[in-house]
Amino acid sequence: MKNLLVAVAFLSLAAFARAASPQVVDISQGDLEAAIASKSATILDVNGSDSYRDGHIPGAIDYLAHRQDIAKLLPADKGALVIAYCGDIHCTAYRQAAYAALDLGYTNVRHFAPGIKGWKESGERIEKNGN
Repeated sequence: MKNLLVAVAFLSLAAFARAASPQVVDISQGDLEAAIASKSATILDVNGSDSYRDGHIPGAIDYLAHRQDIAKLLPADKGALVIAYCGDIHCTAYRQAAYAALDLGYTNVRHFAPGIKGWKESGERIEKNGN
């Protein structure tokens, strides 16, 4: 019983900490394009390595391939812009990367809701295999 109470208390504290932490808000395509042009954001693709190889937003990192080392790939400045995206407006996989960044102390984490589908449909250039 004591272990159960400790587990419930821990989960409650974790939920409170998440609720008290900065929230992930959406970023517009125009703001994303500006961040790419100025190289002022770290972009995390959470679609999986196969999808990443087929095409990703320019400069994006394959989050799932690098999640164990993500702290090394993010900037030292915890206020730097970090953008996570996945498939489309219905996809919630982006949360894996966004919450990982928040848990590491990043305070300017955004979500590109249209995802790779919206990016492609807008006619924007994609990169393949990191090119």
